[in-house]
Parts: sequence; structure tokens; C-alpha cells
Amino acid sequence: MTVTKVPRTTPKQNVYCLMGPTASGKTALAVELVKRHPFQIISVDSAQVYKGLDIGTGKLDSDTLKIAPHRLIDIRDPAEPYSAADFRVDAVQQIKEVFDQGDIPLLVGGTMLYFRVLRDGLADMPHADAEIRKEIEKLAGQGGWEKVHQYLGKVDPQSAARIHPNDPQRLQRALEVYLVSGKTMTDLHDMQASDAEQSPLPFNLHYFAIQPKDRKLLHIQIEQRFRQMLEAGLVAEVAALYRRDDLNQLLPSIKSVGYRQVWQHLSGELGYDDMVERGIIATRQLAKRQLTWLRSWDRLQSLCGPSVKSIDHVLNYVDSASI
Repeated sequence: MTVTKVPRTTPKQNVYCLMGPTASGKTALAVELVKRHPFQIISVDSAQVYKGLDIGTGKLDSDTLKIAPHRLIDIRDPAEPYSAADFRVDAVQQIKEVFDQGDIPLLVGGTMLYFRVLRDGLADMPHADAEIRKEIEKLAGQGGWEKVHQYLGKVDPQSAARIHPNDPQRLQRALEVYLVSGKTMTDLHDMQASDAEQSPLPFNLHYFAIQPKDRKLLHIQIEQRFRQMLEAGLVAEVAALYRRDDLNQLLPSIKSVGYRQVWQHLSGELGYDDMVERGIIATRQLAKRQLTWLRSWDRLQSLCGPSVKSIDHVLNYVDSASI
């Protein structure tokens, strides 16, 4: 009798993801982990990819970057849009390079969409439709973006629950997807997840997240951080961008939290105090959206902050996963 040999499969390598809301201490924790283990950090931040957006994105100083270099920062000019699709291609390439160097990839950031696209792949979303967008903008002009949010809630309640009423770009896109395709963005993402199960990534993703229990304390940290950025020269940094002829506030780089508000101040739309207040509020809203994403994330290891306890938890998990 002939015995058929079953080929042995090579175990997938492990990739670790460190998520959390803005100002929660992700970067500080990541730097400490790099000091203790052969990690290489891959940034998962939709604003840090842009050159010249330093203070407002919380990029580390040059001395700290020598200790803990970050991949996927400063890879685009602010005039060049960078998409989630771009990130997935770049992230997979960077992960492979880290493995080739004998180290362990540690993906760190708060752009939850990027994490999801890496995990699930890209949904086959319909292209933008100028006429549909005009109709949505007309609806917003008549009743405000709250009216658009209410409409989205009727056709795609899951997307409406995830998107803030004051986030016109994402509201417009979610409603546009439904009006163009007849399918909700939620349905398309579910189809995408099903496809991803059939064509999984060539490595395992393990997720950790800093999830502050005290929301008031997080809000205080957000305000302190934003004011520190202003003291460090955020207005001058945005002013240098504002003087460029090829940038405007419709670009993804300039729409980043903090940059949009300072840009509006420089253009005369907002006074200084209003700019500060709106910048803090926008950052709090961002943190709220990030926490909403995390509440529904599967197989998530929760961390209390950039503490010794968190460091030990991650390292113990990594050791056990490598056995």
C-alpha cells in the first residue's frame, strides 16, 4: 500500500499590534518594548506618513527615534494623498522586511481603519459619484450634517453608530456607497471579511490596546497634549504649510486633527481661542471614535497604559506565542 505523505506546513510568524486612543501612551509603551525585545516599530498613523507634520502628529524627537526607529513615517509629501490601500501594501512589505532582518514587527498607532484594512483586506467599494455627492451636500445644506447622519442611521445604522455626526467626509462617503450600490458599507465590509477568511494574511496578527477606563482623565491628557503642541510651535509648523501654493484644507494631510483647526485660524475663519477649543474638541471626538472601534475588536488584549505591568503583559504574551 502506498502511503501519501502530507506536506508539513510552515507555521505562520507572529505580528503584534498596539492600538489605543490618541494621548493614551501608545508610543511611550512601544519605545519601552523596543528597549526590552527585538521589536521594530511600524507606524499605523494616517498623519505621521506626511513630511512636515511633526508637532501636531506627535512624532518622536530624533534622539528617541535612534533608539526606536519608526517605519512608515515621513514617506509622503503633504500634497500627495495616502490611502488605506497604500498602507496595506506598504505595511505588508515592511513586515516582511522586519522578519528578514530577524526581528519582530510591532505595529503601533491609532488609525483604526488601517488596522482593519490590514486584517480584512479592501472591500470592493463603488467609485465616487459627483451627482450623488451634490445631492448629499444639498441635504447637508438644508438640514446640516446631523440630517445626513440621521438618514444614514436609517439605511446603515452600524455605520451611523461608528461615524460622528460632525464628520462630514465619512458621512458623505458612507451614504454615497449606499446610494450608488444599494448595499451598505457595513454589508460590503462583511463581504470583505468573508473573503479575507478564504485568503488570510501570511502571518498571525495579535492585538493589544490601551483602553483608559477614566474618560475624564483621558480628556485632561488630550487638552494638556494639545496645549503642549501649541507651545512647541504647532501654529508656526502649520503656517509653513499654509504658505505653500499646492496645499489646501481639502487634502487628507491638512484635514488631520489639529492641522485643520490651525489652518482655519490662519485663514481667518477662527480666532485663536476658538481654534484651541475646537482643536481639543476634535481630538476628544477622535479618541471617542477610536474607543468605539476597539470595543468591537475581536481577540483584543487590554492594557491599562504605558506601565511596567503592561510591558510585562505584552512580553509574557509574546514569549508564550512563540512556543
